[in-house]
Amino acid sequence: MKRFDYYPGHMAKTKRALKERLKWADIVYEVVDARGPVSTRNTDLAGLLGAKPRLILMNKADLAEKDEVDRFVSFFASEGLKALPLQADSQASIRRLLPATESYLEELSTRDHRPYRPFRALVVGIPNVGKSTVINRLVEKRVTAVGDTPNITRHLQVVRIHEKLELIDSPGVLWPKITSELTGLKLALLGALKDHLIPKDEVVIHGFTLLKERYPEAFRKRYDLESVDMEIMELFDAIGRRMGCVQKGGAIDYDRVMDRFLHDFRHKKFGRIMVETVEDH
Repeated sequence: MKRFDYYPGHMAKTKRALKERLKWADIVYEVVDARGPVSTRNTDLAGLLGAKPRLILMNKADLAEKDEVDRFVSFFASEGLKALPLQADSQASIRRLLPATESYLEELSTRDHRPYRPFRALVVGIPNVGKSTVINRLVEKRVTAVGDTPNITRHLQVVRIHEKLELIDSPGVLWPKITSELTGLKLALLGALKDHLIPKDEVVIHGFTLLKERYPEAFRKRYDLESVDMEIMELFDAIGRRMGCVQKGGAIDYDRVMDRFLHDFRHKKFGRIMVETVEDH
């Protein structure tokens, strides 16, 4: 794969909107994919946030290796960042967010000596990490429009979801900044990049290699193979035959094999997996 450098031009507009909202936020919820919690961060965010408190929400934790998720929580702590494993499609998991936010910001409230009001949070994240699901779960059935909030620019929407927490409307999609081929492949595997941006065969080959090295038994069982200890093209053919991805005349339909694999990878068909570990960083 040639050097990959993807950064949409409209990100400048998104960043300006983010800076405007940050002025009114007490905390930022940075949503990442727990299967690749470093690669699914936006590298520009640290510079934009400055000293603004943030919680890294390691979403889709139910799809990731639990021990590795715990290790990444410690990894982020060593970097001075607080991380919280999360399953945004679970209301029980979402309910943990408010206590975590409250305890994390109590010092801030005391230090700033400001009168009591709900904490204001801003949710950010790159595509397909579950940012919208987090917002929807937080807002679900508990929406109270704040209306004219003092000192906040009128075009910003603020929604009260709890007596102690308000959400400031999101500035839109925070696209990843990618200058590494490996990061691009990880993001493409997780569905955080549009499929046309990186050749599909290269993404699938990276996925095959990852599963062969780290999760060979899960890989073998998913496609009912005798072994995955074979060359990449042999794997394509074996999976194609097992999954019925065969054209007229008996030729393997490689496009169908790739589409099936990517769907399986992104939907927990191999169990709890990671696209990166702490040692990778």
